[in-house]
Amino acid sequence: MKTELLLGDEAVALAAIHAGIGGAYSYPGTPATEIFEFVHEYASEHGGIAARWSANEKVAYEEALGHSYAGGRAIVSMKHVGLNVAADPFINSALTGVNGGLVLVVCDDPGMHSSQNEQDTRCLADFAKVPLLEPANQQDAYDLTREAFAFSEQIGLPIVVRMTTRLAHSRANVRVRQPDSPDGQPVRRQTAPDANAWTLVPSNARRRFRHLLTLQPKLIEWSAAHPKNELTLAGRRGLIASGIGYNYVREALAGHGDFSLLRITTYPLPVELIRSLIDHCDEITILEEGYPFIERQLVGLLGLPGKTIRGKLSGPLPPDGELNPDIVAAALGVPRPAHAAELTDLSNRPPQLCRGCPHIDTFKALVEATAGAGSARLFSDIGCYTLGVLPPYRAVHSCVDMGASIAMAHGAAQAGAYPVVCTIGDSTFTHSGMTPLIGAVRANADMTVLILDNAIVAMTGGQETMAAGQKLLDLLRGLGLTDENLHVIEPLPKNHRQNVEVIRQAIAHRGLSVIVAQRECIHNRRREAPATPAAAAAAGAVVDPCRTCGAVSEAGCKLAPSGS
Repeated sequence: MKTELLLGDEAVALAAIHAGIGGAYSYPGTPATEIFEFVHEYASEHGGIAARWSANEKVAYEEALGHSYAGGRAIVSMKHVGLNVAADPFINSALTGVNGGLVLVVCDDPGMHSSQNEQDTRCLADFAKVPLLEPANQQDAYDLTREAFAFSEQIGLPIVVRMTTRLAHSRANVRVRQPDSPDGQPVRRQTAPDANAWTLVPSNARRRFRHLLTLQPKLIEWSAAHPKNELTLAGRRGLIASGIGYNYVREALAGHGDFSLLRITTYPLPVELIRSLIDHCDEITILEEGYPFIERQLVGLLGLPGKTIRGKLSGPLPPDGELNPDIVAAALGVPRPAHAAELTDLSNRPPQLCRGCPHIDTFKALVEATAGAGSARLFSDIGCYTLGVLPPYRAVHSCVDMGASIAMAHGAAQAGAYPVVCTIGDSTFTHSGMTPLIGAVRANADMTVLILDNAIVAMTGGQETMAAGQKLLDLLRGLGLTDENLHVIEPLPKNHRQNVEVIRQAIAHRGLSVIVAQRECIHNRRREAPATPAAAAAAGAVVDPCRTCGAVSEAGCKLAPSGS
């Protein structure tokens, strides 16, 4: 074995590579993005793995399922709210089963560092009746992901690996093993899938659901025997800890107290181990990151007679946000773990659009164009442009889920609201904005759609987008828009007056108008710019680099008014 220093996400990705995957599928979403990026970088250097960003999470899961159908091993990764988008194929794949090993890695975000909610993926895995593995550390992330591919083929089901933000984005040493395929080629199964299993017409679906139900006792047996579920019986106070919560327990205890401890890694829950702990203890405290998933199953509706169950439902632990060693120590009544000196003199820095961001000029124009309409409804979407909700813009009145801006704007227009404007990024538009726009085109809805085309998926680090520039305009025309209701603006300070007028005219048009604000993300522009003035000069440019955007001539500067 050799040791590598890896993020939790990178440990998952490397495990998938060593398990012999032939495909990796994803849509960018923090905190899961680095899983695919690690595989993509490996595939770019070594080949052998299909790795391209998908249009959305549903598409990613279906592509991975098709890869499995053809006999290859595949990993599909996403953040927790992405699984909502992929729920249809995910839940149905529990009925079809798999051919090649299929592993779904979902990164939950307790505390909502970059998400709309903190839903718990364990609930959806339980709903689909498929196994779930929950690593406690980076080594677990590697080991359990490798195990998941083999178990997926053995049991014939997709396997879920649940990560959380702290584990996904922290580093630790990981001992890695030899790949499953000595020659580095993807692992493939030659078994031909049964068409009656994969075609979910009612007669087949009923039969496959009964088959899924017959697998549940086997999954419970597997969970009961899994070596990562560890029970230590000692004192009469018992602890159940899962995932990264197990690490917090170990840090908080650090030799304090005489507790019995059950570590849970697999789902369905290891029933016999839980029963042994409860029989031994008078009081059980449950420490789990996310929802009180284990706690609810233990207490049921009426509780356990003669036993005290403590956790998020009963109050010792907060019902929302992340756990940490201090919270765990307080819940257990042990001294707070020692920490390095805390920084107390740092001022808060609210999130803001980057200096030079094209959305700044778009929002300035939108705010001015709607200033005279006090009842203007400004819907928005998921992306860095959601920061337009903050001062000085206040140009965002809603942000609910990917693609919702267009559909909500259409609904508001049908309710009689006017004017109605929605803003949506180019990547979010191809993710899930096209479908509601088709309906708005068909109805000629009285609304204005403002697509913010910055040519990349900016919020998650600059991944490629499906359609930008002329391709995006061609796509919009293909959805039914004509030059009469399709407009293009370039959001620059020097174009401000002109852009305000375009937006005003689009709003005044009593029907559907779409405006595409085209200007490249400043960070993407910096990546593509010559590295030095000398390189720029060699390329034939006038060397007069802008201090903000790095442009090597005034004509190329897109950040400031002409002449500055």
